[in-house]
Amino acid sequence: MFVAAVLALLATMVLTIVRALLGPTLYDRLSAVNSFGTKIMLFIAVFGFLTGRPEFLDIALVYSLINFVATVAVLKFYEYDDLGSGAYQEDDY
Repeated sequence: MFVAAVLALLATMVLTIVRALLGPTLYDRLSAVNSFGTKIMLFIAVFGFLTGRPEFLDIALVYSLINFVATVAVLKFYEYDDLGSGAYQEDDY
């Protein structure tokens, strides 16, 4: 059963990569990359269960947090062209 889950995850990962390469806009590509990161996290968790190593679940959770932070950082960089800018610019004062 878990082998079927791994194969299904691999198939959807291939489709997600195709979407990331062919997406017409940045948001389509970023959504596909975020979805690919989620599928990687699921793959790590299922693979850890298959091999009898439950510590892989911790690795999968850390990977999902990194995936989320990276997605937010890329969106902020695309919006403001700078990762360090806050809500107020120096010219606003």
